[in-house]
Amino acid sequence: AGGIAIKGTIAGTPKTNVVLLLIGTVLASWIGTTGAAMLLIRPVLKANAWREKKAHVVVFFIFLVANMGGCLTPLGDPPLFLGYLRGVPFFWTIEHILPILILNVIILLAVFFVMDRTLYKREIAAGRSPHDLEGNEGKQPIRIEGAHNIALLALVIVAVILNGSIPNMPLFQNADGTVFGFTIPASEVYLGIQYFVQIALILLAAFLSLRTTKKATRELNDFNYEPIAEVARLFIGIFITMIPALAILRAHGSDLGIDTPLEFFWATGALSSFLDNSPTYVVFLTAAGALDAAEGVVTTVGTVAVTNLLAISAGAVFMGANTYIGNAPNFMVKSIAERSGVKMPSFFGYIGWSLCILIPVFIIDSLLFFL
Repeated sequence: AGGIAIKGTIAGTPKTNVVLLLIGTVLASWIGTTGAAMLLIRPVLKANAWREKKAHVVVFFIFLVANMGGCLTPLGDPPLFLGYLRGVPFFWTIEHILPILILNVIILLAVFFVMDRTLYKREIAAGRSPHDLEGNEGKQPIRIEGAHNIALLALVIVAVILNGSIPNMPLFQNADGTVFGFTIPASEVYLGIQYFVQIALILLAAFLSLRTTKKATRELNDFNYEPIAEVARLFIGIFITMIPALAILRAHGSDLGIDTPLEFFWATGALSSFLDNSPTYVVFLTAAGALDAAEGVVTTVGTVAVTNLLAISAGAVFMGANTYIGNAPNFMVKSIAERSGVKMPSFFGYIGWSLCILIPVFIIDSLLFFL
């Protein structure tokens, strides 16, 4: 995504910003929340470079593009991909969660438009104008540089799909029906060939992107590796420190007394806000499977009632937006925005935005879909 530069004049008006957020939200379920966020955050920042007050644009970008937009397919967000690997059908989520997403997007975009238009009028009154972006050359047509990277993004998507589909292909199965692979010596960990295929294809896409994309294109996109490195350092710490918490959840998750959709929605969401949402999803999926539902979605951890699975999926994906550490692209977007001169809210300041805007939306979701 860092090799795809969108050139031309995009003026950061309220209508334009709504369109950019909507495009990113739609893309997120198909190229991942990280892919969509990295593809569009720089054009959004450039479009609003003329403004003094623009942190709210980035905050809503995190809400919608880096989180909620990824709820429709396993390609969108890692928790759903882990569910796919455990037997949840590929299109199950889009069939069930789409009404919730539409409602949430309408509410959030309406709130954003009102807020953005108010601040936009203040910018105009202060003498600033989106025409300041045009410079001496005037308005430039929108065009894409490095568009071949879109095909390489598609290769990454294929790699992710193959990870889940190879184990079901007879061509890659042993006589007993298990997928080709091997057990790591001195352990009981079995690695199937699907993991190596996925990693090889993703590394191939990265290599081809680096070799075939002009350096000037990445420079035009203000691309650098520091936001990625910063997130890596942060999440290494998160993954290490959350091991005891997850171990407790795995051991006693079924003893928590959580057995209704409302409880699964808020329990999964609350922990996904501060722990990584992928292992949190798996813990509560396993807990839901242990309830031995009479009917529902058949997974490798048991049969899970439809509404419970919907609640777990929505909680993990939606509430990853509650903090900067709920989902990896949140912090990457924050880092890129700050390097572009945007004064972003602090960690707790961002939580304040979530409490005021997201939590009321989730309460509406609870009343309409999970009671």
